[in-house]
Amino acid sequence: MSQADNSITIYSGNHQGHLNQDQLQNIHNIAGFAVVKQIKEASFKQGVFSLAFDDVAAHIDPTTVSFDLPENPNAVSVLDQNFQFDLVSSDKLLQKYLDQEITVNHDLGEQSINTVGTLLSTSGGLTLKTADNQITTINTWNQIQFPELPGGLLTKPTLVWLLDSTTKGTETIELTYQTKGMTWWSDYIINLQESDSDCTINMTSWVTLVNKSGASFPASQLKLIAGDINRAKPNVSNHMVRESFTKTADNQFTEQSLFEYHLYKLPRLIDLPNNSTKQIQMLQNTHDIQCEKILQFNGSQQQTVNYHRPITDQNHLARNEAKIEAFLSFKNSTKNKLGLPLPAGRVRVNSIDSTDGSLEFIGEDSIDHTAKNKVITLKLGNSFDVTGKRKQKHYELLKNSITEQFEITIDNQKPTAQWVEISEPLYRWSNWTITHHNTEYEKINSSRIKFKIKVPAESSKAVTYTVQYQWPEHQK
Repeated sequence: MSQADNSITIYSGNHQGHLNQDQLQNIHNIAGFAVVKQIKEASFKQGVFSLAFDDVAAHIDPTTVSFDLPENPNAVSVLDQNFQFDLVSSDKLLQKYLDQEITVNHDLGEQSINTVGTLLSTSGGLTLKTADNQITTINTWNQIQFPELPGGLLTKPTLVWLLDSTTKGTETIELTYQTKGMTWWSDYIINLQESDSDCTINMTSWVTLVNKSGASFPASQLKLIAGDINRAKPNVSNHMVRESFTKTADNQFTEQSLFEYHLYKLPRLIDLPNNSTKQIQMLQNTHDIQCEKILQFNGSQQQTVNYHRPITDQNHLARNEAKIEAFLSFKNSTKNKLGLPLPAGRVRVNSIDSTDGSLEFIGEDSIDHTAKNKVITLKLGNSFDVTGKRKQKHYELLKNSITEQFEITIDNQKPTAQWVEISEPLYRWSNWTITHHNTEYEKINSSRIKFKIKVPAESSKAVTYTVQYQWPEHQK
């Protein structure tokens, strides 16, 4: 690996997986930051002197600056530090040249002429006093010539230190700081191959880098941090690394644990210009990942259950029709040809048309930071040919109990049989018992059960179950 003078570690808060052009224009929309390390040589004097460093990001946080001489660490003391960002502009130059002589090129009729004079005012145009004491107002101009750049104006954001030095001559400076205006995210592309007996996917991953920091970083070592970091805590440091890098191809990212986060490191150097976005392949194309297509019906449309009191209204969620949702699921494990911590990002899924091999887009979802050996489930859309309905068949309310029966019917108009998961929330009260069911069920948690059924081609299948709720009399 090459030794880099510049090193950039980018922290991302962007879980949505993209930024459009309008969002990129506003620094506050860029959810992320970077830790920048720059190594330069500078000329030192003995005693107290000022040293300027004009190659820093415009959106630097000056409170995070660390200044060091790695080869001579005890040779200098920093007495104070200033961040100067009064950058040169036309308006600032004009204000600096009030009561001084400038040359203005402007049009007079069909000719372009130069007018030389003392600048009296910039309000409503330029007001000049020429050598013959004539007052001239110029409303539009082509070019202004200034004799020189006045003091106090800078062409780049500049850090200035007042140093007390015991050394002189050339020294190597190591400068580290945080800057806004940088972020990254992952994009995953999945190609799905599905048959009656098998479901496999091919997956590639790209990293998008955004640099709106106000500085360019040529030939830089790139590191990316995935994880939810509390900015109020001290920055994590190198001694927190506790695992070796995962080996990949020479031009691919490697991964390691860093404190409670994950660090991805590119083995080669990159150029990251200011006001740019860059894409780098993160994971090589991985083939034949085993997957599962899941059709899920939640007829009640209730996602969560909160038990405050028994729900005794007979018509509460008594009859519903809802779309059957289509999901794609796979395990992020070594056995399944993955097994790396995957950073948050957007996942686009294509299906391979078996007739001509072309790719057709079938949906997209996003994932959060996902540890290895976890199952990833992507929602792709709603089924067109498989539909469901849910109907209350019986309801009986007694003094401190309810008995309720539901029938869920799944209709499959596909030419092949389909597996469907039926998710049923038990929402009336926390103490419940399934007293009858015509299909085996699985208890998912304290408030939900699941049926999994195979519906034959071009036919329907019904699931019925009866639940009894009971509660103490004082609970009403």
